[in-house]
Amino acid sequence: MPPSDRRDHSFASSTTGVHLLRGVAGFGPLLLAWYLWPRVGWPALLPAAVGVVALRGCPMCWTIGLIQTLSRRRLRAVCTEDGCTLVRPAAVAAVAAEVAEVGPVP
Repeated sequence: MPPSDRRDHSFASSTTGVHLLRGVAGFGPLLLAWYLWPRVGWPALLPAAVGVVALRGCPMCWTIGLIQTLSRRRLRAVCTEDGCTLVRPAAVAAVAAEVAEVGPVP
């Protein structure tokens, strides 16, 4: 499958810093909701909803995204008509140039 046909369904962010900020923006409201629940009841779910959206689902989704974000700096998947391989980011440009020389498959 050519790279242009693939869709990225990962939980990763563009950088580690962005992902950590997303974690603060998610875990903060979740902790606030946990603190407010015995005091105000149902309205405490409002910050919990904000936290879940910021974490892109749940705390485990955020953790998976952190692992994906960290691993993207080390390896990338490059797919050609022969299949997909994992390469280091420095080698991605070389493989892309090689694929561009060959051209699209009819």
